[in-house]
Amino acid sequence: MPYSLRRLLIGSPLATSRMTHERIGPVVGLSVFSADALSSVAYGTEEVLLALALAGVAGLQVSIYPAIAIAILICIVAFSYRQTILAYPDGGGAYIVARENLGVMPGLIAGAALLVDYILTVAVSVTSGVAAVISACPALLEYRVLLAVVVIAFVALVNLRGTRESGFFFAVPTYVFIFSILALIAVGLVRTAYPPVPEVMNPAWLPAVPAPLTLFLVLRAFASGCAALTGIEAVANGVQAFRTPSAQNAVKVMVALAALLFVMFIGISWLAHVYHVTPDPHARETVVSQIAEAVFGRGPIYMVVQFSTAVILFLAANTSFAGFPRLLSLLARDGYVPRQLAHLGDRLVYSNGIVLLGSAAIALVIIFGGLTHALIPLYAVGVFLAFTLSQTGMVVRWLRLKGQHWQLNLIVNSVGALTTCLVLSIILAVKFMAGAWMVALFLPVMVFQFISTHRHYAGVAELLRLDVIEKLPVRPTRVIVPVAGLHKGVLRALRFAVGLNCPVQAVHVATLADEAEKLKKQWEKLQVDIPLVILESPYRSLAAPLLDYVDAALAADPEAFVAVVIPEFVPQHWRHAVLHNQSAVLLQFALRSRPNAVLISIRYLLSEAARAKQESNRPEAASGAPVQAPDTAPAPAAAPPPGSTGVAAAGPSEDDPPPSATD
Repeated sequence: MPYSLRRLLIGSPLATSRMTHERIGPVVGLSVFSADALSSVAYGTEEVLLALALAGVAGLQVSIYPAIAIAILICIVAFSYRQTILAYPDGGGAYIVARENLGVMPGLIAGAALLVDYILTVAVSVTSGVAAVISACPALLEYRVLLAVVVIAFVALVNLRGTRESGFFFAVPTYVFIFSILALIAVGLVRTAYPPVPEVMNPAWLPAVPAPLTLFLVLRAFASGCAALTGIEAVANGVQAFRTPSAQNAVKVMVALAALLFVMFIGISWLAHVYHVTPDPHARETVVSQIAEAVFGRGPIYMVVQFSTAVILFLAANTSFAGFPRLLSLLARDGYVPRQLAHLGDRLVYSNGIVLLGSAAIALVIIFGGLTHALIPLYAVGVFLAFTLSQTGMVVRWLRLKGQHWQLNLIVNSVGALTTCLVLSIILAVKFMAGAWMVALFLPVMVFQFISTHRHYAGVAELLRLDVIEKLPVRPTRVIVPVAGLHKGVLRALRFAVGLNCPVQAVHVATLADEAEKLKKQWEKLQVDIPLVILESPYRSLAAPLLDYVDAALAADPEAFVAVVIPEFVPQHWRHAVLHNQSAVLLQFALRSRPNAVLISIRYLLSEAARAKQESNRPEAASGAPVQAPDTAPAPAAAPPPGSTGVAAAGPSEDDPPPSATD
């Protein structure tokens, strides 16, 4: 990306000393880390109803019972993570807790599960937000995928500007959503006290032949609604994003999040139950839209509810953009993913992780056609697997360390571990064939890749480790300058080579005899003590003779270095590069496998040459004023020792100009 455009979109770089100033307080932290969990009320209840609608009216009548179970589960998980935050004030995500208390493999499984969950969170929340927009504007239905891709790219761009800036940007929409949903619940409950209660049943959306209402169907509805719990762990993962005292501020956000999520989820579920809301199987109108229309009518307040719901669903992706890069940075620090993912970008955020998350989420949206219902079966598996491992790790921690009130803490986390494990089993049982098998298959692949990456880094470290620091032997380095023809770029490279104070040889690969003879005559006129070696190339190959020559030089003294100094001119405009061959690039790749071959590229900027030429053509230059001339000839060098060898060259990029002394 051009520097000026990068600065416009992302902002100016921030100094490392600004790190503490980029941290956030509880008010902004609630908008950054709660958007995912709070936004789930927009589709959590709907997923419960969609599952129970298969049983017709009888199924919808029992929808409140899975909703109550989910609300209780929200309290259990949130309180358990409160204990985790206090125990790990430096950040206690599932990866850290499981790795420290259960071992490396459970930690990697938890990390992989959370990464999958973060990616799915972005895809599900954004597609659900697009569905809310389509409910208000049905004409946008055919642009579902495009809208989702644009929103993901926008949220990623805002996060690239920094955590603090993105938090302030997203704070207002988050609180507008909270107040609008609370107002919807309050007014809706008041209306239920004054009959007749609005009836929004749509029999056309129910199956003509209802399925029997079985325990399996109720469990399936419960498993689908458990998507409402995704995002609760984000606060524990991002403790270090809060201002000091970090742990106390994170606990405040966790408690506020749990209270709001409980009230909003159970409130929307209750209104859907008493208003007899029917979910739309074609995803043209959401459950929240139907409730808002029944409570407020299709007026301005309805539009506020729909708009704020759509925005919070879009912003729910922001929670993943806050947590995913941080988790990747921890894995990168431990050597399980590429180290580049641990590097802070210009704006003190993990830019590589943000870009990776956005790209993966966009790919999912395109693959699944932007349909929330197609993505939901993949959703809750990863998060509840991470919940279970994290809470089990906390149980082991209390048993090992004990400490003050450890029995109470043990009970809390034991209940959390058993509950989340039970929910995970239910989700796997009822959603496996619906798509959960993809996640179950993908997680081992990710863990294997983590282990493979770690082994690579460990192997590299072992090979580079210094066992004994030995005295460095002094050996002469042979310097080879490939020459296709004489021009200013070649003379500049020769000048540099001579300055190395090592034996220097110029090498020319002769594909045509007359060109070689012409170069010899020009070389004699140059009058320098640098031998010119001519290598015949009967098959017109430029690189092969040079590489053979380098190999021969390396074989003559395996402990010595051979430096290949490549003259390379750089065109004035990047688009002109395609007009010249890229011999320098080809030689770089070819020489990488030679252990003692050193490649040095000496660039001659044609833009500077053009500027110097303009200076020389000025009137003051013509009148005799002194003008700085470009490099014209190298300093003389000592002749190479007898028996020394040289290396050939086909002149990377420099063989395009005519090989004449006037170039």
